[in-house]
Amino acid sequence: MRTATPHIALIGMPAIGKTTIGRKLARVYARPFVDLDHAIEEFIGCSIAEYFERMGEAAFRDMEARVLAQQVARTEPLILSTGGGIVLREENRAQLRTHCHVLYLTAKPEMLLKRVRNDRTRPLLQVADPLKRLQELYEVRHPLYCGVADHRIAADTGMRAVLQSIQQALHGHGIEPQVPMSSSESSHLNCPSSF
Repeated sequence: MRTATPHIALIGMPAIGKTTIGRKLARVYARPFVDLDHAIEEFIGCSIAEYFERMGEAAFRDMEARVLAQQVARTEPLILSTGGGIVLREENRAQLRTHCHVLYLTAKPEMLLKRVRNDRTRPLLQVADPLKRLQELYEVRHPLYCGVADHRIAADTGMRAVLQSIQQALHGHGIEPQVPMSSSESSHLNCPSSF
């Protein structure tokens, strides 16, 4: 059973725009924003890439589950941006289902590759064929994302359209914006490169 005032969690593939969208939602809904990857880095005292290399993926997933549990236990409703692999563990999926309205941001791996082509901070994508790796990750994770999501939001339509879709989805749950978007901000959001 979901908590009375759930957090809003963004899930989806690496580089889909969860952090950028999360920050904008935090302003519009007047809620604190937490990027789970940044919270993990603060907790471990180094970058995720360093931790991954030194300790391995299993240790990172343990830490990710621990920090997620800490964040969703907070009483003030948050906007929470999660890492792409958050759904790999059932305990995380259960935490998300129980404590959050979950928005699954979707896009094709080919589009994501354009965003991560020169990004060296994502350990799972440091391979010879990153598109193939993204496709493999998508095949494994897509059913898990769908299994936990309350809504699927196309994230390859431009920022303004993404935010409008999210607002419509949350409106259906009685969650309303607290701060109207200014015309200058909404015109800026038309630009897909702002992810």
